[in-house]
Amino acid sequence: MRLEGRTALVTGGGSGIGAAIVRRFAAEGATVWAMGRRREALAASGGKPIAGDVADPDDRRSALEQTGPLDVLVNNAGLGDADWDATMSVNLTAAHRLSELAADGLAERGGSIVNVSSVAALVAGPGQPQYAVSKAALVMLTKSLAVTLGPRGVRANAICPGWVRTPMADTEMAALGSDTEAAYREVTRHVPLGRPAQPDEVAAAALFLASAEASYVSGAVLTVDGGMTAVDVGSLAFGG
Repeated sequence: MRLEGRTALVTGGGSGIGAAIVRRFAAEGATVWAMGRRREALAASGGKPIAGDVADPDDRRSALEQTGPLDVLVNNAGLGDADWDATMSVNLTAAHRLSELAADGLAERGGSIVNVSSVAALVAGPGQPQYAVSKAALVMLTKSLAVTLGPRGVRANAICPGWVRTPMADTEMAALGSDTEAAYREVTRHVPLGRPAQPDEVAAAALFLASAEASYVSGAVLTVDGGMTAVDVGSLAFGG
């Protein structure tokens, strides 16, 4: 029970990685609030639901009024296919503003922030520059929070997942064809572990960073990508 007696807020907590984090934190004894736009999905994740839009300042303030002081803030809400302003608003600005609002409570309780970024923050792919830039900025926000809030006893870390089997990723697979399984095999063809992650595998990383086991870990960027970013793509032509 690594989070017994702790209070956590997980944004984007109704599906995919967010829902997996809600379930994992609750299983470890935390009181977990799940924030998202669809109340029915939030309830299914097992957390205390907070229906709201993280991009809305009033909804952010209302969420923290409901939760009270936090031990853990997980900024997980994200957009993968939207215009520049909308993507920045959700993926970056909302995480910044929520972290600011939660900072005093986190400092009182020696808490931590976990930002869910992406390998898109570290390596570039074709199309959707707004997504990659927002996730790269989220990594630097994490480091800035670690430096700014560290003297107050607050840790901040980021997770960079690779391909994860989520409803959002399933939608992206559809762009490659009607066979979802074949699409996942194609996008992970050069991933050393040869498969996408399950949401629970990312949730396990979030649990570690939120727990006392990571008490001296701050400003870190943890890739959960099956070795994807370790690959030298230029050497693949030589086989081996």
